[in-house]
Amino acid sequence: MPVVRIPTVLRKHTDGAAKIEVSGSDVGEVLRGLVAAHPGLSEQLFDGEKVRGFINVYVDDEDIRYLDGLASPVGADAEIALMPAVAGGAG
Repeated sequence: MPVVRIPTVLRKHTDGAAKIEVSGSDVGEVLRGLVAAHPGLSEQLFDGEKVRGFINVYVDDEDIRYLDGLASPVGADAEIALMPAVAGGAG
């Protein structure tokens, strides 16, 4: 079953879980399953049907923006990483 890595900032919505197994054959199915199990993530991850622009999603280290987006297939042993964009720097 695919595993979703949850960044620290979103773990308050997953009862502190850093990794969650979620079934699905593509990224969209997995993320919808994740949100169904942890509804607090919905607003954090999605803007309507699209992943929010400041959330980067990777499947086995590949950015889904360069694959098939939410339709990117995932294997049973896939790892999906959610990475909020980081802004800032020396000022």
